[in-house]
Amino acid sequence: MPIEKQNSISRRRVLRGAAAAGALPLFAPVRGVAAEETIGNYPAGVQGDTIFVGVTTPLTGPYSADGEDHLKGYQLAIEHLNGGGGLVGKIPTLNGKGVLGKKIVFKYADTQTQPNPAVQAQTQYITQDKAIMITGSLSSAVAIALEKLAERYKVVNMVGCSGANETTGVDCQRYAFRSQPSAYMAAKALAPVLGKQIGRNKKAIYLVPDYAYGHSVEHSTGEFTEKELGWKSLGSQVCPLGTTDYSSYLLNIANSGADVFVNVAFGADAVASCKQAKQFGVLDKMQMVVPNISGFQAKELGAEIMQGVYGTLDFWWTLAETNPMAKLFVDSFDAKFKYKPSWPAHIAYTQMLVWADAVERAKSFNPLHVIKTLEAGHKLQLPLGEVWYRAQDHQQVRAVPVVVGKKPSEMRNPDDYFTIVGLTPGPEVMPPDFLGCKMPAA
Repeated sequence: MPIEKQNSISRRRVLRGAAAAGALPLFAPVRGVAAEETIGNYPAGVQGDTIFVGVTTPLTGPYSADGEDHLKGYQLAIEHLNGGGGLVGKIPTLNGKGVLGKKIVFKYADTQTQPNPAVQAQTQYITQDKAIMITGSLSSAVAIALEKLAERYKVVNMVGCSGANETTGVDCQRYAFRSQPSAYMAAKALAPVLGKQIGRNKKAIYLVPDYAYGHSVEHSTGEFTEKELGWKSLGSQVCPLGTTDYSSYLLNIANSGADVFVNVAFGADAVASCKQAKQFGVLDKMQMVVPNISGFQAKELGAEIMQGVYGTLDFWWTLAETNPMAKLFVDSFDAKFKYKPSWPAHIAYTQMLVWADAVERAKSFNPLHVIKTLEAGHKLQLPLGEVWYRAQDHQQVRAVPVVVGKKPSEMRNPDDYFTIVGLTPGPEVMPPDFLGCKMPAA
C-alpha cells in the first residue's frame, strides 16, 4: 500500500478514535494554523531525533575504486555534520549538531555499477527507512535512474557522480541536483588547453563506453575540438561497460592514422584500456586525452603512462595549496583515511553540506522548501571556490579543473600525479540552452 494512503488511513483512524472518546471534534482546525503539508517522507521522516539518508555507491564492478572513495566522503561529511569538524563551522548555517538539531543516520548499498541494484536499495530506504534525502551514483545510468525514482517518491536527490549531459539536460528532474561538471562543461573547459598544448587541425579517434555517459562525452568533446580547434574525428570504437579485452578496439585505433587518442573509458575500464593501449603501441603513436579522469586512474596506472595526459577532474587535492576550504577538506580527509581525497569523495562531502545548508536556510525538511532554497542561487564558499545552483536545470555552477599528468621526476609525493593547468569559472562553461532540460513541476 502506498505510504501516502497508509498515512491517510492512519489519520482517519486517529480522528475517529479521538472523536469517539470526546477528546477531539472532527474537522476542527485551529484558526490561523495550517495543517502540516505531507509530501514524500515529510513530515513522517522527521518526527524523531534523527533523520535518515540513503546512500548508494559501487563497491564492486568497474567503478568500485572510485566508489570506495565516494563512500568515505559521505562518512566524513556525516561525521562532521553530526559532530563538527572540516568545513562544518566555516559555513555559517552549520554547527556540527546535526541538521535542524536532528542527527543524521544512514545506510549504504553496493550498486555494482548498475542501475537496478541502486534503485532497489534506494526504494527500500525511501519506503522502509523513510529517507528524507537520497544520494550516490558513479555511473550516469545509475544517476538518471535514481533521479526518476526520487521524482516518483518526491524525495530530494543530491546526485553523486555523473558526467552525462542528460543528467541535468533532457533527463533533468525537479527533485535532483547535480554538482559534477557535465560533459559539455568539461569539454568547453578542456578544448582551449588542448589547442594550446597539442595544436589545431588534429585527427582524433575515440574509445567510448556504450551508455549515456560515454556517448555524451564523445559528443561534447568532438563538438568543441572540431568547432574551436579544427580537429577531425576519425570515428569511435564503442565497447560495453566492463570490457576486459580491448585488443580488437585498440588494433583499429592503432591503425587509424589519428594524432590523438581520446579515451572516454572510466574506472577499471580506463585502467585496463590504457594499459593495453601502451602494450599495443598506441601511446607511442599518438597523444592520449582523457576528458574525465577517474579518481584512481593515475595511481593504478602510474605516472609513466599518465604523464602528459590532458583531461579534467571534478576536484584535485592540490587546490588545498591555494584555497583554505579545500585545505580543511583535504587535511581532515587525510587525517581520517591516510590518503589524499579523490574527486568522488569531494562530490559526496560537498553535496551533503550543500543539502544541509539548504535545509537550515529553509528552516524545514519539506522537500519543496529545500528545492526552492537550492534554486534561489545562494552562493557558498567550498573547496572549488564559490558555487551555486541554476534553477533552470539544477546544475551546480562551479569551476572546472583542467589537468595534465606529471612526469615521475616532477612528483613531490606519491599522490602528486597532476598539475592543474586551468581552473575555468563555472559561468564560462555553462550551456545557455540547458541541454534540453524541461524542468518538471514540483
